[in-house]
Amino acid sequence: MGEKRRVTVDGEEFEVEVEREGDAWRVLVGGKEYSIQVDGGTHSETGRGSAGRSRGRKRSGTISSPIPGKVVTMHVAVGDQVEEGEVLLILEAMKMQNEIQAPIQGTVSEVNCESGDSVEANVPLVIIEPPEESQS
Repeated sequence: MGEKRRVTVDGEEFEVEVEREGDAWRVLVGGKEYSIQVDGGTHSETGRGSAGRSRGRKRSGTISSPIPGKVVTMHVAVGDQVEEGEVLLILEAMKMQNEIQAPIQGTVSEVNCESGDSVEANVPLVIIEPPEESQS
């Protein structure tokens, strides 16, 4: 398929195979293949030099569910100040818990889910308004 990666979920290590297909990823986990659409900064590639890729490109503050799942824990509420990379919520999908992180710094302006909610893929869960640029 693609390249093999090791992921750790709740202290348990898994080997997965991933392959990019345009805007989506094909993921092979435990012999089952999934297609995952990544939207609005809901994933990160550590150790791959991804930090410089987004320079000069404005990122969205709309955080959508990458796959259908269940919201396990909400870490933010409307009005909260968040930093880029801060965990906003935990989403359980395919028996794995995924940290959904803030793609940008800013203020949470909308929260469209709560702990225990089942959510569909590509549904906006949290919206962050970026800080206003200061005029100098």
